[in-house]
Amino acid sequence: MHSDHIIYISFDRFPAPKGAATHISYFTQALGREFGSVDLVTLMGHDDFDSPKAPGVTHHPLSAIGENMITRAIAFRAELGLWWKQRKAKVIHVRSIYEGYPIAIRKNQLCDYFIYEANGFPSVELKFHHPNVDNDDVLMKKILHQEDKCLKKADLIITVSEVNAQFIRDRGIDPNKILVIPNGVDIDVFKWKAAEFDDSSPLRLIYSGTMTKWQGVHHAIEAAQLYSKDYPVKLTLAGPCKYKEKKSIFRSIDRLKMNDHVEVIGPVKQKELVKLLHRSDVALAPLPANDRNLEQGCCPLKVLEAMAAGTPIISSDIPVVKELAENRKEAILVRPSSAKAIKDGLLELKQNQNLFMELSVAARARIEKDFQWSRATNQLLKAYLQFMRPNRKNDLEASPNS
Repeated sequence: MHSDHIIYISFDRFPAPKGAATHISYFTQALGREFGSVDLVTLMGHDDFDSPKAPGVTHHPLSAIGENMITRAIAFRAELGLWWKQRKAKVIHVRSIYEGYPIAIRKNQLCDYFIYEANGFPSVELKFHHPNVDNDDVLMKKILHQEDKCLKKADLIITVSEVNAQFIRDRGIDPNKILVIPNGVDIDVFKWKAAEFDDSSPLRLIYSGTMTKWQGVHHAIEAAQLYSKDYPVKLTLAGPCKYKEKKSIFRSIDRLKMNDHVEVIGPVKQKELVKLLHRSDVALAPLPANDRNLEQGCCPLKVLEAMAAGTPIISSDIPVVKELAENRKEAILVRPSSAKAIKDGLLELKQNQNLFMELSVAARARIEKDFQWSRATNQLLKAYLQFMRPNRKNDLEASPNS
């Protein structure tokens, strides 16, 4: 086996229109360019999204057939075992317990170093997908045990926000092995366009990202409905959405009589998303006040991408968002879980139209300074060097993006 061999495994569909796939793409491309021998193992991706061709990276899509997330995870572990055979890697990098737990308990046989990229935890998030699991004490104990095993066995834990890092520290994990690498944006893809607002036309709103209640999409629809009582509005919903959630969204649209004001276009590729952001007056990221957002933490790409594109954003005033944008300087932050608060933010923009350009310029500057993918991947590579090439001290010199 190559001395620099890396196996990067994720129980996520790849390629795909979700933020996880974007994150995986940039991280594995950087690892492939630097170390030259990366096996990327994921769930099979979406047919209409092309798998990026990255030097040094070989993609191995696996199937995982099952009725729910747990049965699919068990199937994925079985497929992973068949693919693995007798290989041993220098580093194994995982993104969840679904692929990580079988490796954590056999770490010494399978790798020299184990990296756990802990962006989300099933003990927190699973109930949003399957509400009944919250009452299954046996299942939740198993999940917590597997999370703890991965955290304790990891040589390095990478996460995306200080909120996530504190959540991990609170579980008794050594702070010295936790590294915060926020998500990023490719500013060559998400080009900046000056915010413009035509007061004679309907206000154009956009919500981009996974369309679920725990991401706040229903608050976006309700806020648009409140605003429409006084002024014309058009809301575009762009992102992946499961069948059950889509039915719920259309019920909300019908109930609020917003059929003429809301369009649902499903997932789009990044280049199309940029065009949608540039055609929109305001982006909405109404993350609710729940334990996924307040205690576990996250790093919402929808916020970063809107900021990069120059589209003024209204988001929830919660710690994970305040790590990305300063209120009334780079974004308008409002009370979470409140459609009225979002409407009030929209009225503030309408009444102070200079704020459109002020937010647009300041948000783009913040992205260029702190949240480019090049900066994130530099942090990743510097962390990897301690395992891959510990005798090389200054492989990656500080740069404007590092």
